Amino acid sequence: MKKLTPSFGGLDLLASAVLVLNPDGYILYANPAAENLLESSSKTLVNHTLHELFLGNEELEHMFREALAHVFADKRQELTLERPGREPLQVHVVVTALDNPEMPVLIELRENLQQLKLDREERLLDQSQANKELIRNLAHEIKNPLGGIRGAAQLLELELPERHLKELREYTQVIIKEADRLQTLVDRLLAPHRRPHIVGDVNIHEVCERVRSLITSEFPNGLKIRRDYDLSIPEFRGDKEQLIQAVLNIAHNAAQVLTPRMKDGDAELILRTRIARQVTLAKVRYRLALDLHIIDNGPGIPPDIRDRIFYPLVSGRDGGSGLGLTLAQTFVQQHMGVIECESRPGYTDFRILIPLP
Repeated sequence: MKKLTPSFGGLDLLASAVLVLNPDGYILYANPAAENLLESSSKTLVNHTLHELFLGNEELEHMFREALAHVFADKRQELTLERPGREPLQVHVVVTALDNPEMPVLIELRENLQQLKLDREERLLDQSQANKELIRNLAHEIKNPLGGIRGAAQLLELELPERHLKELREYTQVIIKEADRLQTLVDRLLAPHRRPHIVGDVNIHEVCERVRSLITSEFPNGLKIRRDYDLSIPEFRGDKEQLIQAVLNIAHNAAQVLTPRMKDGDAELILRTRIARQVTLAKVRYRLALDLHIIDNGPGIPPDIRDRIFYPLVSGRDGGSGLGLTLAQTFVQQHMGVIECESRPGYTDFRILIPLP
């Protein structure tokens, strides 16, 4: 008599990853979500053991053996699953004992997005600190020889012969102007570290309205700025000018990339404020946080720089200095906050989170 193959059709539709194991610990079935999470096809996963998939997974093996012995009906646990040659997985694991001797254990894996967010923020903070040190050291290394170059060019200009002054002065002026341009760049790199942090009561909607008026005055035609405010957001202690500059840098970048759509009259910039509850920022849990979104309907951030937009001197626009977002992130971090970004063609959302009292 032909043996019937068990049907797992219902599990194919689940959003969470599901593995069904036989009594010896071999995988009999992996649903499409498991293929995505584990970055392997079902054919590759089937007939492999948990030990082959995950390194040092004693806790998961122990849960499997307990389910096999029907110690529990189901058990849940947060685990970090190490994988050979790949990034570890931060997952919420549910192990369920099944009443089927041929496939007695079902394992469900749900990626722990909160842990991934914390890890991403920690990497961002570490990178930001490294950037600050690099910028500070680099700027100081540039400043001293730059002053010498400019001074030498000025002295050289004074020694030029009168009859060739007009022709030769063009070259010395190029040196002086380029030295001044680099000096301005260095000053902008050092600006966040030089400027004192002036703390006072901040109304975030006053910040947004100031930014709105500045953007409107520069881009008066073809750009619609929509306000979506939660007026219940309380004032908080912070540096108002720094926050204006941070929001302005993001909004100004958005307005610039929207220029082609302004000609068609459908460019839109949204300033949205909300309150976020129970937010973790830099491993600290806050009851309330400001949740400010700056959203545009532009072309989106190029994929090749999406992970590096907060790095200094990285720009997706011709002629951009690549400092606007770096400074914005620095100013927000000085308020114990963070900037996140989600971008795709037609939609880019910069989200500023800052703790509230």
